[in-house]
Parts: sequence; structure tokens; C-alpha cells
Amino acid sequence: MYIDDLLGKARLHINDPENHPSLSLPKVWGQGRTAYGGVSAAMLLAAIQEKVETGRLMRSFNCNFVGPLLLEQPFTIDVEVLRQGKSASQVVARAIQDGKTSILCQVCFGVARESKVKVVNKDTHDMSLPKKAKFLPQIPKVTPKFLRFFDLAIDKGKLPFTGSKKSLIHGWMRYTNPPESITDAHLIGLIDSWPPTVLQMLRWPAPASTMCWNVEFIHPHTALQPTDWFAYQSHTRQAEDGYAHTEANIWDQKGELIAISRQAVAIFD
Repeated sequence: MYIDDLLGKARLHINDPENHPSLSLPKVWGQGRTAYGGVSAAMLLAAIQEKVETGRLMRSFNCNFVGPLLLEQPFTIDVEVLRQGKSASQVVARAIQDGKTSILCQVCFGVARESKVKVVNKDTHDMSLPKKAKFLPQIPKVTPKFLRFFDLAIDKGKLPFTGSKKSLIHGWMRYTNPPESITDAHLIGLIDSWPPTVLQMLRWPAPASTMCWNVEFIHPHTALQPTDWFAYQSHTRQAEDGYAHTEANIWDQKGELIAISRQAVAIFD
């Protein structure tokens, strides 16, 4: 089941919850015992967007992964509009499974306004556009199942559990099967596809889980194409006591910064 199908089901659930009382994620979107965080977060965003006035752009996306969202088990999405102001909207959504909140998202939307303040982004990268994906092959019971939906091309950094002394990943990403269009929900589903940078510092497999995730979207930016590659550069800002803080920049294929991502990751080594 491709991401467009899942986003469509999430929107339908909000539009017609009585006839579509629950959702579920198939095993192909698995990440261990839980669903891949990027796709579950994208589904919550798709549901949120159904409650927001047209023309309001997403400025900030905050997501807390409270507990596992189990695969092939029913869950519902509950959306609450906290405020719909003149220029900004604040909306919260929860994925609820077995009566418990598994994921909590708060999203801020804002309309474009005239302003005398303008600061041009100067963050750039020098990575060459890849010709094909080059990351992890599909290895049964080893490689996360959801990776089959993404093309990842690593440019700098190491694979997880290789004992690297550094903690960074530079590379490119796109959907293996391009969606009909690239929306903010598609970007959320894509950005989380890379493993946490700290995993490459370990010498043997160990569980790790994103606790909270923040993505700030940069506007305006040029139109995005479904087949485009997106550049990604992430590094660990700090790690200790079983927790790590990572930060990433995301550029479009033309080199324009479109998002800034930050995560707090729990490591169980």
C-alpha cells in the first residue's frame, strides 16, 4: 500500500468517521514492532489539513511518539482545532489505539503576509545529484520493511552499527514509486526515512526510538516534483545518558532549503 493510499484513507476518516471508524497500517510499513514513524505522522498531518482553511501554509510540525502504533491493528485519528485566528491556525491530532494515545502531533499554519523583514537562507550543500539509490539492500528480518518505499543515496557517513567515530549522514532521498504530487504530508513521510545518526557509532544492533520530532518548513519555495531527489544532511548535536539530539537540513533538487528537522532519540544500548 503506497503512501497516497494511506494519506487518502486518513483524510476520508476525518471527512466521514462514522462510515470509516478506524484505520490500520500493513506490515510492509513496519519498523520493528511498530509502524514507521514518518508514515504515521504523515497520516496525522493529512487528517489535520482537512480542518485547516485553504491558503494556510504549514510553518511548524511537532510530533511526540508516545507509544508504539501496532501494525495491522485498528486505530483512530482525533483532530482538535485549538485556534483558527486571522493569520494562524494551531491544530492537534492524536493516533489512538486500544484506548491509548500512540502519537501526538501539534501543527502551526500561517498565511503569508507583507513584511519588511527578509533574511535570505545561506545554508547550502555541495553534493552531486545521484543517478540511483545506494544505501541498504533489502535483507529479510534485518532491514526495516518500510525502506522498500524509498530511494536513499548516501553521500557521507556510515551505515548503522558500524562503529563509526563520527555521527552524521549526508545524502539524497525520494520515493521509489513517485506519488501524484509532493505535499507537506509526503515530505513528512520522506524526511524520517533515514536512521538516527547515532546508530552508526554502535558496533552491534541496539534498539533506538524517536521520542519527539520537530520540522520547520521554509516558505516560499518553488514547486516540487514527485520524481525529485531531496538533499539531506543530518548530524548529532549532543548525546549522553541514553539520549541523542540530532538536527538536519533538507533541500529541494535545485538546492533551495525547504525544511529544518530536529529529533530527540532514545538509545537502548
